[in-house]
Amino acid sequence: MSVEDLNAEAWTVYGQRQLSHGYMPPVPERLEWTPWEGVGPGAEILGDVSGQRVLDIGSGPGHHAVHLARTHDARVTAIELSVTQHQRAIGTHAGTPGVRFVHGDVIDHLRTAQPFDAAYAIGSLAFTDPHRSLPALRDGLRPGAPLVLSLLHTDLHGRGPSTTVAPREQMILLRDNPPLATQMWVLAPRLWEDLLTGHGFRVEAIDLLRPSDENENNPVNPVVQQLIRARRLPDRPAHVSSRPARVSSRPAHVSGRPAPTSSRPARISSRPRTPRPPAPHAAIGVGAIVLGDQGLLLGRHRHGTLELPGGTVEAGESLEETVIRELAEETGLIARPDDVTLLGTLLDHVGDVVRVSVGAIVNAWQGEPFTRPDESVGDWAWYPLDQLPDDLFVCSAQILTAWRPDLPIDHTPAHFTPYDRRTAPSGDV
Repeated sequence: MSVEDLNAEAWTVYGQRQLSHGYMPPVPERLEWTPWEGVGPGAEILGDVSGQRVLDIGSGPGHHAVHLARTHDARVTAIELSVTQHQRAIGTHAGTPGVRFVHGDVIDHLRTAQPFDAAYAIGSLAFTDPHRSLPALRDGLRPGAPLVLSLLHTDLHGRGPSTTVAPREQMILLRDNPPLATQMWVLAPRLWEDLLTGHGFRVEAIDLLRPSDENENNPVNPVVQQLIRARRLPDRPAHVSSRPARVSSRPAHVSGRPAPTSSRPARISSRPRTPRPPAPHAAIGVGAIVLGDQGLLLGRHRHGTLELPGGTVEAGESLEETVIRELAEETGLIARPDDVTLLGTLLDHVGDVVRVSVGAIVNAWQGEPFTRPDESVGDWAWYPLDQLPDDLFVCSAQILTAWRPDLPIDHTPAHFTPYDRRTAPSGDV
């Protein structure tokens, strides 16, 4: 049974128990992002949702959706995977003006729904792999739409969040019944920020919320909730451009003046605008395609993505030198400058930062790849090109499709400028 199937089954049992007890939470007077009344902001962090199409992800018994429709005049689609939780919602709130209750998987629903004006999830998104949910949400929200997530940060046992994108066991508690085991992605705020940024969102704020004194039943309650406010970034061009750079064929004396007869022309001076360095607004890195008899070399980053060997260009390095250094540092493989062929430059952006990625092919190397304990990427393995895994790091995916447009890899768009016509793919990728 998959992690998400396990979670769906647990919430179905939970919903059935609540149906048996006849319990329904009241519609709140304000939108509550935590289990503790009055802690944190209310619906105002979604913006003005009057008349707007709002998605309630994992809506449970539907009380939050009803509040938004009644109090804020929103048009809410409340989607719930658990059939018993959905039954609780429609058994009490069916026919509520402005609310549409849907039983189903939110990722499947977003594939066919019109883009929403806003979306939120109160405690529910952590039960789904973020590498599945975040791309679907990005595609299912209009540009500029807010996404607000309430997520567990520290649990009842005092365990803080994980720094790797992997689920761990958590319990759903219900009075007078045994706890239900689930698997949750309880991730550190920086990791959620990296995931959201990598999937087309700008993170505007992350708050840690704790129970206030007057709301604590247990004076040593260790639970902490994260409240993440993000916004879907604008669309970018739909395809990676493969148009080669224009190369001028005009002679040096095209101006009409004769070319200099001296073999050493006079030097022309240059100077900086100011003594200060430019304001940083770009990040540049390399990714190395190492293709052996067993397939393509990929490693697992501590954040969970699979990626090519590579990293950030350091001051004073050539691009080839960066490829060789990163390859040795991350994998232990040794290559020479003559073994490296640069493919071209890919440009995209993350927030307000321009990201420059340079792809390279390593044609020959010495050694066998192994995990270096002081590096962020390890567990190196060879993958056949026709069996590439999911969860590729977006920059690695962009480099691979610039190299081989036939590879069936989805990624956010980038602009590709090849360094040599022989390395340029034919057609759009």
